[in-house]
Amino acid sequence: MSFELINIFHLLVFPGFLFCFAFGILLAGIDRKLVARMQRRIGPPLLQPLYDFFKLIGKESIVPRKASKSVFLIAPILGLLSIIIIPLFVPIFGTEFVKNSADLIVILYLLTAPAVAIILGGSASGSPYSGIGISREMVTMLSYELPLVLIFLAVGSRVGHDLNVASNITFSLTEINSYQTAKGMLLLDWRMIPAAIAFLLCIPAEVGTVPFDVAEAETEICEGPLVEYSGAYLGIYKLTSAIKMFVMGGLFVALFLGGAGFSNLPLNVILFMLLITLVIVVSVSFLRAIVARIKIEQTIKFFWTIPTLLGLISLVLTYI
Repeated sequence: MSFELINIFHLLVFPGFLFCFAFGILLAGIDRKLVARMQRRIGPPLLQPLYDFFKLIGKESIVPRKASKSVFLIAPILGLLSIIIIPLFVPIFGTEFVKNSADLIVILYLLTAPAVAIILGGSASGSPYSGIGISREMVTMLSYELPLVLIFLAVGSRVGHDLNVASNITFSLTEINSYQTAKGMLLLDWRMIPAAIAFLLCIPAEVGTVPFDVAEAETEICEGPLVEYSGAYLGIYKLTSAIKMFVMGGLFVALFLGGAGFSNLPLNVILFMLLITLVIVVSVSFLRAIVARIKIEQTIKFFWTIPTLLGLISLVLTYI
């Protein structure tokens, strides 16, 4: 198989769109089912997110009369494309899909794109509810970006010091993964435990679930930036959110659990999926079941204190 065909396969099938679609939908279903059980409800079927997606695909997409049509329609597609590219840069226990390109800085930019897409789409709709929602989305994004940067710096510094790289810091997920294969998971390194906890706290905000779903807040501002979306374009936004759970869980596994794994790719993929599911259950489902939505000012205060402090502690410890 030629180099171009291999890249197309990785982008469209594995670990790209089809794999992201299937596993993201499954994660969303597991999350909803577990939260229902934790709250003593039966909950929806496991594949309810899949049914919802195809139901939305079959409905008419209505564009508001005063909306900027091109931006309104392109924004959700750009958000989806950016999120399905990220798995190409995340090695699965040593297996790379895009060689020598697994850079944390690139991943950080791509993670920001879906939030920017929501802001663009909401602002293009012209709805006052969207205006409130996009202002909250911007504030939330600024809140969790700082601890995420500190976490990446802490992990990069820890690995960079041991590998004696030129700047004593590495942003290569390939090197981080190789380091863990040789010396063990970073989660077992006491200096990295605060950063790992901070990352788990950032996942629900990045995904946009309770208690950090202040931008959508269905009971307050009718889903905010998404209030004017319907049909296939609303389905794309929902799919992007589901895939983002998979991506954030995969990043946690690559950053802190990269030392696990087998010499067999299918077994590694199964282990990768199981670990991601465990991460999402702990960081998203459990938190969503026991905590109510917080206010936007509480979101800023929380992320600029606890996760930021935890990330900073790990960063400082790497130099001790």
